[in-house]
Amino acid sequence: MATLTAPAGNSPPTRRRISWISDIIVVVSPEKIETMKSIIEKYGHKRVTVVKGGVTRHRSIFNGLKVFTENEFSNHLLQKPEVVIIHDAVRPFVEEDILSKVVMAAKEHGAAGAIRPLVSTVIASAADGCLDHSLERAKYRASEMPQAFLFDIIYEAYQQCTDYDLDYGTECLHLALKYCKTNAKLVEGTADLWKVTYKRDLYAAESIIKDNLSQQVCVITDVKEAAAQVGFLLHESLKSQIRVESISVSLSNNDSHLQSVISGQCYNFVCINDKNHAVQETQQVVDMLEKSNIPLLYPVVLILVLLDISENISFSIGMEELSRIKKFAREVKNENILVYGLLIQYKDHLLLQDTVNSAAALILALIKDRNPELVGQLLVA
Repeated sequence: MATLTAPAGNSPPTRRRISWISDIIVVVSPEKIETMKSIIEKYGHKRVTVVKGGVTRHRSIFNGLKVFTENEFSNHLLQKPEVVIIHDAVRPFVEEDILSKVVMAAKEHGAAGAIRPLVSTVIASAADGCLDHSLERAKYRASEMPQAFLFDIIYEAYQQCTDYDLDYGTECLHLALKYCKTNAKLVEGTADLWKVTYKRDLYAAESIIKDNLSQQVCVITDVKEAAAQVGFLLHESLKSQIRVESISVSLSNNDSHLQSVISGQCYNFVCINDKNHAVQETQQVVDMLEKSNIPLLYPVVLILVLLDISENISFSIGMEELSRIKKFAREVKNENILVYGLLIQYKDHLLLQDTVNSAAALILALIKDRNPELVGQLLVA
């Protein structure tokens, strides 16, 4: 099984983590090859081969297919797959389910592609710029990606293509039909197959990524009584709005439960412990995150909760402690870990629940916004 991405950007994480995809071919314009190679190296992508693209979409895809058949396009030939998936990197939110569906359909029919309902009516204009005719929208569908093909079918189709096809064509399914008499199975796609086309789409994509990263938080509490109580109350306050994993542990034990949460790709952590050791013990969480490579793809939010149990807040948090937090936050920001400080006052037990509710609201806001400008700041609940 192979997947071919063209035109290319950063190889989408969805395809990178799917075990049944053997190879990922990323086709890029010649001037972007070194940039793409550096991205692959930086983010630790595996099973990825970079190929020089052509001047058109079809020529780029053809170059990607040749990686399996012609030495000219690869340092060493990759094993020819039974099925190849063709996808646009500008559709970054494709899920494994739709990939699996088009692959299974391609195995049965030779070719398959995702479709979506048209959201606008298609019209044709006459030579004078006036309306010629319109299509009945209910009869038509928008062709989307991903598409999947038996490798031999799509490769044969491209071998038979004319220069006109390669220069002006856009639909791979049509090539399979035209040159190999293969009728593609059409698979109903999902709403997340939209393209990042305009600058405004980047903001929408960023919002979707942030929302996806904000589905789970791990609350890590010290074994001390005060921290454990606040951790329990935070869990109860947060769980109605977000999935919460709670761990009560001395981090010096390098807890296996925490390791499993990190390896499960959690991107949000709340560490509650005595402020005198807060940075020191949080550093251990950072070390575990770095070893996991989780921060390579997306920023991790790490909220350092300080408990104020003194009678006078002005004496409980000094400038030295604030400076230590800011310095720590600046250092780990370079590792794509965003550290924020949050002070919870523990003096009045009757008001503790209200304070924790305020803290939970701040935690949710920090997780959802993921604002690097607030890194190192100490917020007060």
